[in-house]
Amino acid sequence: MSEVTNQKVAILNIPGLDPIELPILKGTEGPEVIDVRALGSHGYFTYDPGFVSTASCKSKITFIDGEKGILLHRGYPIAQLATQTDYLQVCYLLLNGDLPNEEQYANFKKRITYHTMVHEQINSLFKAFRRDSHPMAIMCGIAGALSAFYHDNLDIYDPEHRELTAMRLVAKMPTLAAMAYKYSIGQPFMSPKNDLS
Repeated sequence: MSEVTNQKVAILNIPGLDPIELPILKGTEGPEVIDVRALGSHGYFTYDPGFVSTASCKSKITFIDGEKGILLHRGYPIAQLATQTDYLQVCYLLLNGDLPNEEQYANFKKRITYHTMVHEQINSLFKAFRRDSHPMAIMCGIAGALSAFYHDNLDIYDPEHRELTAMRLVAKMPTLAAMAYKYSIGQPFMSPKNDLS
């Protein structure tokens, strides 16, 4: 959602209370929304089973309208990204707001390939999972464990630490996904070959 529009507010009348002004927010996409955060200070909350008419967060990255089948990342339809871009281009888009040009892509790719290897001890973490575990469960567990290996660069208030952590995570995801697959079929892990796409 974008910032509050100065002109538009919704007025909520609850018996026994003064009228409550609720700001109307304009999103980048989709309908306007009523900001109901002030209701809690008046002792009221909203009831919306299944969040069918509730925006759950403010996002500059993703827009979803499930009923209409719309999923946008930074304004690009997911179908376009899935068929016309690669993993690193989408990662660049999510991190930087737009798809990279050739020079930006080459620089980003160079930075990413520097971090594709995972610590040898990560291998032993896979043994904690059953071989028929769901791949997403494995990815969540292993990705979470990465913070134990890079705890010296986890100051969330330091922009350089945040960028380095993002680079490491983007670089290691394909490696971890390949490891999860190899583990599920009982084959040994292989180190990444950065000369391959």
